[in-house]
Amino acid sequence: MSMVDLDPPRFQPPRPVADDDGSRRTVLYGEYTVFSVFQPVFSVSHRRAIGYHASLRARDDADRHVPSHEVFTQAARRGDLLELGRLAESLHLGNFYAFDSHDEWLFLSLHPAALMDTSYGDALLAALKEIGLPPQRVVLEVPEQAGGETTRFAEIVDSLRKSGFLIALDGFGVKHSNIDRVWHLRPDIVTLDRCILQQASEHSHIERVLPGLVSLLHESGQLVLMGGLATERDALIALECNVDFVQGAYFAGPSVEAVKPQAAAGVMDALSAASRERVAARERGQAARLAPYVSGLENAAARLVDGESLTDATRDLLQLHDTARCFLLDHAGRQIGDNVVPVVRTSQRAKRFSPLLHSEGASWERRPYFIEALRAPGRVHLTAPYLSINEAHLCVTASVAAQTPRGLHVLCVDINWDAANRRR
Repeated sequence: MSMVDLDPPRFQPPRPVADDDGSRRTVLYGEYTVFSVFQPVFSVSHRRAIGYHASLRARDDADRHVPSHEVFTQAARRGDLLELGRLAESLHLGNFYAFDSHDEWLFLSLHPAALMDTSYGDALLAALKEIGLPPQRVVLEVPEQAGGETTRFAEIVDSLRKSGFLIALDGFGVKHSNIDRVWHLRPDIVTLDRCILQQASEHSHIERVLPGLVSLLHESGQLVLMGGLATERDALIALECNVDFVQGAYFAGPSVEAVKPQAAAGVMDALSAASRERVAARERGQAARLAPYVSGLENAAARLVDGESLTDATRDLLQLHDTARCFLLDHAGRQIGDNVVPVVRTSQRAKRFSPLLHSEGASWERRPYFIEALRAPGRVHLTAPYLSINEAHLCVTASVAAQTPRGLHVLCVDINWDAANRRR
């Protein structure tokens, strides 16, 4: 009796095949058809797409949409994950090349396991050479949490960069993100995680510090991309914190086709106009809220010039609702005497920062309110909101330089901006 092989037939790994019209590649994996979609990445300054982020979509044999992670979960169970990942990458390259006619980048998300494969870079370079796409056209997206702090990981990323690929650090700002990671890996692009945008939409103080984070990344040598932009508010936050690139459904969703060259130009123009109006409205509101303090400071400076003491000259100014303190600086930025404060009960926050409350002799020569006041004596200068060192709360400082009987001095008033914001 002949022996019968009772083992089930081995699953045959999928292979890319052309679809019916021959214009796009797909991957057949069991009952799934996997294909590429591309979501454009737009340059805010250029007002056009400068790249496309590739991702996968899947359909079952009844032509119903299937979440792509289900396909990869099945592949992981069967031990085909790495092979399917490589086939997906080949799929993206071929489909991108098929519709590409310009010089846009292709953004490819990398699985950490693929990154740690020493042969990965060589295989990708060979695939690019086969279709005639230079590595300078490919942005490899490295997950922010991938590779830990290992030297080997940094060496692999550096090797890919030296081969010509651009490197993007993806998901910056999630969980335990650290700016050291940026300095260590030196990516060309940093993609801010969606959670930062969500938090900025919900909390004004986070929205306020975002431009500083983007500025820090710029000064470190990175371009900045913000993705996941779904609403006009999302897009305005991105524009106003000065990111370089934007991506999201508000501009264009994923598609199998390239977008037209001017697809986002009109949206960008409308956003810019809306942003200008938002900034102007904020400035008008801020000017209205600060007008009493500007007038009060001008009157106090005039009284100082007439020889009155700091306490007498600022008496009316201290009566304004959000005056935190008045103080006087000499021509070198050194504080003359202590802060003059309203006669109110000391707050719990002030008590916690009591070592910082008394400032006689402190040097404020590097502060913008001192520098700008000296540049234009007689004119009131207003700072942007910043963290006051006296009580560690947000404040605006108004300052004016005046020639008093004792010399050129700079009179300043701190306005409690946190309190003003809470009443809005």
